[in-house]
Amino acid sequence: MRVWYNSSLQSKNFVVPGLVAIILMILTGQLTTLTIAREWEMGTMEQVLSTPLRPVEMVLGKMLAYFVVGLVDAVLAFVSGVVVFQVPFRGSLLVLAVSTLVFLCGAMFWGIFISAGARSQVVAYQMGMLTTFLPGFLLSGFVFSIDTMPKWIQAISIVVPSRYFITILKSVFLKGVGLEILWPQLVYLVIFSAFVFWRSVRRMHQKVA
Repeated sequence: MRVWYNSSLQSKNFVVPGLVAIILMILTGQLTTLTIAREWEMGTMEQVLSTPLRPVEMVLGKMLAYFVVGLVDAVLAFVSGVVVFQVPFRGSLLVLAVSTLVFLCGAMFWGIFISAGARSQVVAYQMGMLTTFLPGFLLSGFVFSIDTMPKWIQAISIVVPSRYFITILKSVFLKGVGLEILWPQLVYLVIFSAFVFWRSVRRMHQKVA
């Protein structure tokens, strides 16, 4: 009997790539979740709204301010996985970089979308944890296999972006496959990021109006 891609049956080779996705989803989502809510709570949002900034510029400005932090977190997580935990990396660095950038954009835009609808940091933080940590931990295939879940839970997991990012990470690290196999997961992450960005701009536009 032969086990493919992890012949030594080391659990860290399966756990670490998924754990990186969960860490990035929680950290980047929480970074932007408190941005606009903090402005409302401190009373400085009125000053921001008085500027000639358009909603799309405000959303991009809030996201880009933390995007570098997310990139640093991603690099540290990947380096730690390869160097410290010695997880094999057999895939393309370009595929890993592109998918990580798209995933970070989607996670941060999701945090801004939540923050734009919350008037307090407490509510924004709780909503951020509820919509990033729990789905990412339970419905992404990180802890429980999606194939063994009930059908209605499998249907809910379709909209969880961490599920597709974990698939990309495990495939790139352990299998060494490229976009010829992983393009459906990457396309979903692109669609998710674009949709959440559009919704964030619409919600911010409603606040400005």
